[in-house]
Amino acid sequence: MNHSPRQHDNPKRYYSLNEYYKRKYGKKVYRLAISGGMTCPNRDGTIGERGCIFCSAGGSGEFASSAGLSVGEQLEEAKHRVRSKTRDNLYIAYFQPFTNTYAPVKKLRALYEAAIASDDIVGLSIGTRPDCLPPEVIELLREINRKKPVTVELGLQTIHESTAAYIRRGYPLSVYDEAVKALHQAGIEVVTHVILGLPGETEEMMLETVKYVGRVTDGVKLQLLHVLEGTDLAADYRRGLFQTLTLEEYARILCRCIRDVPKHVVIYRLTGDGDKKHLIAPQWSADKKRVLNYINKSFADNQVQQGEQ
Repeated sequence: MNHSPRQHDNPKRYYSLNEYYKRKYGKKVYRLAISGGMTCPNRDGTIGERGCIFCSAGGSGEFASSAGLSVGEQLEEAKHRVRSKTRDNLYIAYFQPFTNTYAPVKKLRALYEAAIASDDIVGLSIGTRPDCLPPEVIELLREINRKKPVTVELGLQTIHESTAAYIRRGYPLSVYDEAVKALHQAGIEVVTHVILGLPGETEEMMLETVKYVGRVTDGVKLQLLHVLEGTDLAADYRRGLFQTLTLEEYARILCRCIRDVPKHVVIYRLTGDGDKKHLIAPQWSADKKRVLNYINKSFADNQVQQGEQ
């Protein structure tokens, strides 16, 4: 389960996920990361075999509950980790690793229905690729959304095609646009993942991505680029082909990003947690408390307010 900086953010300067959940559900809500046991078209040979250049062996789901357990068992395992914090918790079931719409509709329906079966599960969040949302899956999501709110998280990372080619994303920006439109027509909220610090991108390019998605998405995850052991990105890093951002650079870019995100867009994340066992760079990102304190101080020092641009 991934307790990211969204659990420690400052809702007064930006529209945080905590604030959004409290408005919607009346109390704090915990996200429970689980696995649907799927793969990805960028790994099974449909598009590619090595995945996106930054993606770990776990499909960016190292904090999800144990694979091999049923959905219900995974949720119980994840709930157990937070039950000591408070009573009468509410939860979002979050299918995190790999591509969680990349399976036959029959299998997806069974997984999603199992995930929302418990009364204390108040919503469903599904991480996927924009090119893995055929009409029959959109219709299934519409069906599930009538029972409990569904949010789909799309891994866009960048709007720039040159960067997309380098990271082996495997689809053009137009596919993202079409997916967002189809999801919104089905009444599904969309969260867009953006990576800051991708090799070859300038600060202005990063801002262009944030401005673009801010016009169409309901929520955004701003993710620091991590270099993880076992990825092809790690090989390029060791060859000296790029450098990761410093904490100071990242905080400065975040200040600009937040100002450019419209006020109604929920900030799901300000950075991210790389698995410390496999983290190569930047090492400063492993000290989450220090990072969050620095970011929040930067926001205060620069009087940052979301949507002020």
